[in-house]
Amino acid sequence: MRTEQEVKQALDAHGDAVRRICFIHLKSYADMEDVFQEVFLKYILYEQSFESHAHERAWLLRVAINQCKDLLKSFFRKRVFSLEDIDLSSFTVPEESMEILEAVLQLPDKYRDVIYLHYYEGYSAVEIAKMVEKKENTIYTWLTRARAQLKKLLGGESFEE
Repeated sequence: MRTEQEVKQALDAHGDAVRRICFIHLKSYADMEDVFQEVFLKYILYEQSFESHAHERAWLLRVAINQCKDLLKSFFRKRVFSLEDIDLSSFTVPEESMEILEAVLQLPDKYRDVIYLHYYEGYSAVEIAKMVEKKENTIYTWLTRARAQLKKLLGGESFEE
């Protein structure tokens, strides 16, 4: 493991080059920062010594390029979109539904999930049970309890199927 002094010297000497190479590959400041941290974490944990200053720089840049490539081909990256790329006009919630949505968001996770899957996505309790790997009766119980909590949160309105 490297000493704090070695890491500080490497950051001063090569930090800007690593950041630039990451930004060129990723075109995202946040992703660039993530990879930058990963590169220097690998540097800290790298046990072997370098032949020269140039060898150290080449190693850091190679690791940075590899980390960028790994991020770009990762499952997460392929399945996630930037908020700027998403058309939010289709996600607007009608004003009359906003109070219900806020109440649903106040529910505990397990209740919120089953309410969302049942009412918003249209899944049956049997399908939800398979998804969350719980018994069917557990899902019916959670739906009943979630409805009761929503009824209390919304001032007594009924939410029967």
